[in-house]
Amino acid sequence: MTGMEEATPSRTALRVARLRAMHQFSPQAALFRDPYAAAILGDGAPTALDLGQEDEHGRRMRLFVAARARLAEDWLAAAVRRGVRQLVVLGAGLDTFSLRNPHPDLAVFEVDHPATQAWKRRLIADAGLASPATFVPVNFERQLLSGELSSAGLKPTEPSFFMWLGVVPYLTREAIFGTLSYIAGIPGSEVVFDYSEPAENRDMAGQATLAFYAERVASVGEPWISFFDPGALAKSLNDLGFDDVEDLESGAIAARFARAPNPGRNHSGGHLLRARRSA
Repeated sequence: MTGMEEATPSRTALRVARLRAMHQFSPQAALFRDPYAAAILGDGAPTALDLGQEDEHGRRMRLFVAARARLAEDWLAAAVRRGVRQLVVLGAGLDTFSLRNPHPDLAVFEVDHPATQAWKRRLIADAGLASPATFVPVNFERQLLSGELSSAGLKPTEPSFFMWLGVVPYLTREAIFGTLSYIAGIPGSEVVFDYSEPAENRDMAGQATLAFYAERVASVGEPWISFFDPGALAKSLNDLGFDDVEDLESGAIAARFARAPNPGRNHSGGHLLRARRSA
């Protein structure tokens, strides 16, 4: 992330982890179960009392975070059924999938900024947990992902599933498309990531929502810098070689989970996208 200090763990990663932990106390907890969400935070974990103080912006963000994790893991399960045996979690933050992994033959590689990854490993140890993941410290703006993953043991000729949640808006377009190009170069590989549309694509309510969240992340030194038009992004992905693309706007995400309240208004500008190169 361009705005993150070299030796400082990601503050937005902590916020997202707290949202996942808080979600476990909510009426919609079944949407995304994470028994390690609070444990990894130790004494800093939120409680049911924190959920009671949640405002509407917080509720919508929490539900989006939960829904995107659920969908990403559902898509991962489908990939495993097709024979994929490698998962790469890009910008893993405090994600706990490696602790919950239900797929015994799936190798998990966690990629993150060195400072954030070292912090996570300390939290895991402090919680008395042991992650089976292979940790790969990478600065997306300065290091080649392909080389670091190969050095860590990823088999570059075999398909992988890349989970890239809550990261793309913080990266330059050059870094984003460099990573997507690498993934597209591996036949059978798949990536899931979220992104936001620019302000000019949104109605007034959507622009106000964007301004609110953008100000919050910028205030901790991790501003959003990349936005995408869905049509233009789809064309770019096709040009890279992805031939199976599914792009869900927040309203469509909510529709996947009939019992879950809408995490945001239709056309609010938030998307979750899945792209695969089938051959």
